[in-house]
Amino acid sequence: MKIAFVGKGGSGKTTLSSLFVRHLAAASAPVVAVDADINQHLGAALGLDEAEAAALPAMGDRLPLIKEYLRGSNPRIASAETMIKTTPPGEGSRLLRVREDNPVYDACARPVELEGTAVRLMVTGPFTEADLGVACYHSKTGAVELCLNHLVDGRDEYVVVDMTAGSDSFASGMFTRFDITFLVAEPTRKGVSVYRQYKEYARDFGVVLKVVGNKVQGPDDLDFLRAEVGEDLLVSVGHSDWVRAMEKGRPPRFELLEDANHRALRALRIAADATYDLRDAERYTRQMVHFHLKNAHAWGNARTGADLAAQVDPGFVLGGGVGAAV
Repeated sequence: MKIAFVGKGGSGKTTLSSLFVRHLAAASAPVVAVDADINQHLGAALGLDEAEAAALPAMGDRLPLIKEYLRGSNPRIASAETMIKTTPPGEGSRLLRVREDNPVYDACARPVELEGTAVRLMVTGPFTEADLGVACYHSKTGAVELCLNHLVDGRDEYVVVDMTAGSDSFASGMFTRFDITFLVAEPTRKGVSVYRQYKEYARDFGVVLKVVGNKVQGPDDLDFLRAEVGEDLLVSVGHSDWVRAMEKGRPPRFELLEDANHRALRALRIAADATYDLRDAERYTRQMVHFHLKNAHAWGNARTGADLAAQVDPGFVLGGGVGAAV
C-alpha cells in the first residue's frame, strides 16, 4: 500500500506519519518510510539523533544511480540523462519492490529499528545553501516520484510518505501515486484550507482522501471539523503525553501510547488496507503517462533535447504481475 501524509506546515503530519510507521512496525509489517519534505524531520520523529538523521543519504544526490538502475534495458529510454522525474517504466525497466534488496535501497535507504523490527527509511535530502538561486526543491522530490512510478507493492506491504507541506505536491503528478492520502488538519480555518485545495485539485483523479483531525481539544473542535470536511473526517487525535516525550527525544515504549491514539492508528491502517481492492492498474499507469507528457511538453523536452513522449510504452501497465529487467 502506498500512503501519503499531507497537511499545512505545523499540522503534525510528520508526527502522525511517524506514529503510523511505528504502528506498522509493531505489527511486523514490511515498511519503507520516505521523508519527501524538504524540512527533514521524519528521521528524528522515528528516534534518530541529530547526527544520525544528518547522515542519511539524500535520494536527490543519488539521482543518476536511481535513473540508471530503473532504466534497465528499456529500449525507449536512450540514456539515464534523458529520464526526468515523471519518466514511466516500460518493457525492460527495472521495478522496485518493498521486500527486496536492490542498488537503490543500498544507496538511499537505511534501516531504523522500531518495535523489534527494522523499517527502511529514505529521505529526499534537505534544501542546502548551495541550492539557493540555482535549484528548485522539486528537483529533490523528483527522485521520490521516479521511485514511486517504478514501485510494485502488494497487500500488507507499506510505503509511507511524509509529503511536502501544503499543496506543493500538485506541482507534479506525485499526488496520484498513492492508494490513500491522509490529510492532517487542525480545527482552524487555516487548518482545513489545505484540505479544500486537495479536495478540489484531486477531484478528477480518483484520489482517496481522508482527514485526520489533529490537536483536537474538545467537542467544539470536533464539531468544527465535521462541519468543514464532512464524511472525509476519519479520526481525530488530541493531546498525547507519549508524543510530548517523543518530541523531547525520550519516547516511552510504543505500547504505552494512549489507547485512543492506538485506536486511531488502527483506523488508519484499516482504511488503507480497504483501498487495496480498489486499485486500478490501468488508471494508475494512464495518470503516470498523463503527467509525463505534460512535463515533457512544459520543460522536459527542452531540457533533455529529446522527445520524451517516445519514452511511453503503450502496451505497458504497472501492476503486481509485471516483471522486471535483470
